[in-house]
Order: sequence, then structure tokens, then C-alpha cells
Amino acid sequence: VPSPPRLSAASMSVVEHVREMASAGLHSNVRLLSGLLLTMSGNNPELFSPSQKYQLLVYHADSLFHDKEYRNAVSKYTMALQQKKALSKTSKVRPSTGNAASTPQSQCLPSEIEVKYKMAECYTMLKQDKDAIAILDGIPSRQRTPKINMMLANLYKKAGQERSSVTSYKEVLRQCPLALDAILGLLSLSVKGAEVASMTINIIQSIPNLDWLSVWIKAYAFVHTGDNTRAINTICSLEKKSLLRDNVDLLGSLADLYFRAGDNKNSILKFEQAQMLDPYLIKGMDVYGYLLAREGRLEDVENLGCRLFNISDQHAEPWVVSGCHSFYSKRYSRALYLGAKAIQLNSNSVQALLLKGAALRNMGRVQEAIIHFREAIRLAPCRLDCYEGLIECYLASNSIREAMVMANNVYKTLGANAQTLTLLATVCLEDPVTQEKAKTLLDKALTQRPDYIKAVVKKAELLSREQKYEDGIALLRNALANQSDCVLHRILGDFLVAVNEYQEAMDQYSIALSLDPNDQKSLEGMQKMEKEESPTDATQEEDVDDMEGSGEEGDLEGSDSEAAQWADQEQWFGMQ
Repeated sequence: VPSPPRLSAASMSVVEHVREMASAGLHSNVRLLSGLLLTMSGNNPELFSPSQKYQLLVYHADSLFHDKEYRNAVSKYTMALQQKKALSKTSKVRPSTGNAASTPQSQCLPSEIEVKYKMAECYTMLKQDKDAIAILDGIPSRQRTPKINMMLANLYKKAGQERSSVTSYKEVLRQCPLALDAILGLLSLSVKGAEVASMTINIIQSIPNLDWLSVWIKAYAFVHTGDNTRAINTICSLEKKSLLRDNVDLLGSLADLYFRAGDNKNSILKFEQAQMLDPYLIKGMDVYGYLLAREGRLEDVENLGCRLFNISDQHAEPWVVSGCHSFYSKRYSRALYLGAKAIQLNSNSVQALLLKGAALRNMGRVQEAIIHFREAIRLAPCRLDCYEGLIECYLASNSIREAMVMANNVYKTLGANAQTLTLLATVCLEDPVTQEKAKTLLDKALTQRPDYIKAVVKKAELLSREQKYEDGIALLRNALANQSDCVLHRILGDFLVAVNEYQEAMDQYSIALSLDPNDQKSLEGMQKMEKEESPTDATQEEDVDDMEGSGEEGDLEGSDSEAAQWADQEQWFGMQ
């Protein structure tokens, strides 16, 4: 069969070469050659046919996209679409006469839909989500591929257009019934687990070894309704199945659920398990770093941060972990900068928003902190720590009424569990009128979970106010029977001092400091006791205190100068 007649054989072959290099992934080569050919075309419009110009523009734009020059890529993609429009008009007006339009080259033109998808990708990278939605919305529904529907669903969700997002996720599942992230998207938008499961039932029945999928959907339905206990039990049942044992994603989900349920010990355990199975794991490591920092394991946090930066500095997690190290080292300006940098990389990072919010609150910028905690709540309405941060801001600004309204809403929304009861009690403790209510709430919380540390701390605070030290000692001993916690040991030390049990109090402060060497209050309690035990050395102690005081002042001055330095940089990384 003779090959079809070809005009401008040399120019045809050069475009063909560009296409072959593009498909071979030689992006830098494509960029150079297509750039030169487009200049030639500009100087001599007759040199290339409309279809060839369209191809050159698309391949050139693709190479710019690969080099992360997104704004320039959008400009070239736009020119390509204009060229395609002109090409469509000419092909309608003028019938084929054996010219370039009918060659095999024209039959494999880059897809116009693919060009629009690439443009939308550019817009999302430029944080121009409205433009991304507009370009994808312009594609007729029947022509939308699964990846277009998936991107649209995510963009709609981010923009708060929940109904459109649900429709797009469902369309992804209709085309690809095993698209698990689309399933998670639907569950996060409050679509019932049973309805989502019904969309996958045919595939589960037709493919062997997929019987776990319905249980998986059920587990994540519980996750997204905030039913942590049932979610944990369901994922544990999946994880125990031999075929899914040691799955890193399931372990990560378990770790996150234990964290949300306030079981930090099991959360750390599961994160460590996941990390051992996958040493390059990044997802969830921001929460893991936060938990380690809270326990005073700052050296471990620093090592984790370094390891994550070696894996990737383009994810939010390493910046959050490093920020947690700074925050718990009381370097709030640096923590603020690192949190802002993490948000810049991932505006949906809840942990980054919480870090930045906490740093702003501790720097006295409470109103700015409130904005960050509210955004965290919008992104993760089932996470109690987001509400805790906001309520702490309200209490710091003496807005007890707003704090009470928020705590009551959380109590009603997330249900009466040990955590929500304790959060409501925390607010009640701030108002003398509601002290008795606080006591009742804390007793309920401790009945449900006698080992819940936050509830124990708040009940101890209440007993201290009432000077019921013996009751407090019994409460703390009971809580410490099956766990060891720095704060509990320190408070027990304080209570023992109040009943003149100095030696045991000293032991408790020592245990607290062994768990967290940076715990200032335990150190102060110990130093105070040492002073009282040796009054003859009082003058010497005062001299030492003066020296220590001046040393601390020096440290604070250092951190202030550093604060100014980081504050200058922080303005560049504000919320978008």
C-alpha cells in the first residue's frame, strides 16, 4: 500500500521527531527544538500547517510544565487551544485534499481534553483553583475521563461545593469501582457507608480475594463519622487477617485513630510499627513528631525531622516535625515560620495549621491564632485537638462565653466521651459558677476512662483548689498504676509536698524529670524543696539563683533576637 502523499516532507518529519522525543521523555530536548521551530513559524507562517503548530505548542507547553514553569505553560496551552479552534474551523470549511490534515500525523494530534487537564494542573500548582474548576467545567460531562472527574471532585470539595463534589466522586467510581481515594472522598462528605459499598458490590463479588473491601469501607465510614472506637476495632479486625497483616496504610490509620481517641501510647506504638515496615514513610509523621515532642523526647523529634528532610522537603510533614521541636523548645517565632512554610507546601495540612495557631497564641497573637484553628476545624471536623486549640484561644482572651458555646457544640456533635466531657469541664473550671458542673463532668469522664490523663490532670486541679490533697494523691496513684506520665508525676510531687511527704515528693519530681528533662515546673519544685531542706545555705542559693536568672535572661534575649529574624521571614509565608 503506497504511503499517503506528503507536503513539506522535511518539516513534517521535524514535528514527528519532536513528538517522538516528547513520548520518550526527552523534555529538555523538546523544549529547545520546539522553541526554535515556533520562532521559525512566527517568522514564516506558511512553514508549518495549523495542525503542526498546534502540536508544537502543546509539546513546548508540556516541556515547560515538566520544568515547573506553570504560568508560562498555561500561556502556551492557551495558544495551543486557540490554534486548535482555528484548525477545527478550517477543516470544516475546506475538505481534505490530501494535504497535512489527512496525514497520519493529524490522526494522532494531542488530545484537547488532555491539554485542558494539564492547564487545570498548572492552575492548581499556582493556587488558582477557580480557574482550574472553570477549565474542567468547560469539558462536556460525557468526555470527562476518570482523572478529570477526580480532580474536579477534589477541587469542588476544597471550594465547599459538596453536592458537585459527591457527583464527581460517584462518576469516578462508576468508571473505576476500585478507586479507593474516591471512596474516602465520598465518606468524608457524609455519604453513607452502605451507599458507597453498594457501588462496589459487583466488583467485590466478581473478583476473588476482595471480600475485605466491604469491611474496609465500613471502617473508614466510622473514621469519618468520628466513631473512633468502632473504627479502631474494625481496622484491627482487618489488620489481623493474614493477607492484610503489616499493611502500612492500615497501621497509619490505626495510629491516627488512637491519637484522636487520646491513646497516645498506642498511637506512638503503631507509628513506630509502620515506620519500621516503611523507612521512607512520610504520611502521618507530623502527628508522630508532635506526640514525641509532647512527651519531651526532643532528641527523637530532631532525628525524625532530619530523616524526613532527607526523604523529601517538598512535603509539609518534615517542616511540621521541625516546628514541633522549636515549639516545645519555646522558640515560638521559629515554630511559626516552619508552620507557615508547611502550609505553603500543603494548605490542607491540619497539623501545620495547629502548629502555627499554637505558636501565634503563645506569642500573644490570639486573633490570628483563632483563624488558623477555625480552618483546621473546617478541614478536620472530627478531630478534637482542633477544637481544643480554639477553646484555649477563647480562654486566653477571657471569652469564656464563646468557649462554653464551642465546648457544648463539640459535646453534642462528637458525643459524650471522656475527651468531650473533659473539654467541657475545662471551660466550666474557668467560671466559679460552674465548678460543681465541672466536677460532675470529670467524674463521668473518669468513669468511662480512669486512665485518661487530661481528665486526671483537671480533676487534680479541682481537688487542689479544694485543698483535698489526700484525695488527689489517691487519684494520681491510681492513674499512675498502669502508665507513667511526666505531668502526673509532677502533680503528685506537688500534692505530696502539701502533706509534708518531702522524700517521696522528691522521688516523684525525679521521675518526672527522667521522663522529660525539659519540664521546668518539676525542676522548680525540686529546687524549692532543696532550698527548704538547707536553710543555712540560703545566701549561697540566692547567689546561684541570681546567676541562673541572669543566664535565663541571656537565653531569652537570644531567642528575642532570633524571633525578630524569623518574624521578618515569616511574613512571606502567611496564609494564602
